[in-house]
Amino acid sequence: MSVFGKLFGSGGGKAGKGGPTPQEAIQRLRDTEEMLSKKQEFLEKKIEQELTAAKKHGTKNKRAALQALKRKKRYEKQLAQIDGTLSTIEFQREALENANTNTEVLKNMGYAAKAMKAAHDNMDIDKVDELMQDIADQQELAEEISTAISKPVGFGEEFDEDELMAELEELEQEELDKNLLEISGPETVPLPNVPSIALPSKPTKKKEEEDEDMKELENWAGSI
Repeated sequence: MSVFGKLFGSGGGKAGKGGPTPQEAIQRLRDTEEMLSKKQEFLEKKIEQELTAAKKHGTKNKRAALQALKRKKRYEKQLAQIDGTLSTIEFQREALENANTNTEVLKNMGYAAKAMKAAHDNMDIDKVDELMQDIADQQELAEEISTAISKPVGFGEEFDEDELMAELEELEQEELDKNLLEISGPETVPLPNVPSIALPSKPTKKKEEEDEDMKELENWAGSI
């Protein structure tokens, strides 16, 4: 039988039904450790006393000194036995505490598993799928409604988009023409009409030569 089996007893035996609980066993081991620790302190004091007595009677009464040393050895032997017993009890207590912790952990995990199973018993995977589909449909419907509400409503007034664009372009052209007139400044003063009478043409080179000849003739005549 394992150590844990000895501690907790077999499943169908009398020890399992009437044996102590892990908490009770742990508490008893702690009480035993406390008792042995007090015994250790007592023995340590006795050893110190016997050592003092042996030193005191060492030169005066050797027999009394030897008796003190013998008692000191017995106390030391008992102290060593208690040290070993305390180590064993400490190991047993730690193992029992670990086993008790594991038991509580497994118990809580089993409790949680039962709670989860009970929660899932009220759920049907098909119904969950239907619910999720309904939620998705409702979300899609809500988006469609929001889109429809956000669209501007004309209340029956419908206009030809092409006509509106043509009118807009005409207004823009008028505004552009107006701006150009403002930039060009005031109207310029009209120039006088060109005369209808033809101006004399420029004398040709031959005419100039004839005029020079006439001047020379006139000069010659005046000199006679």
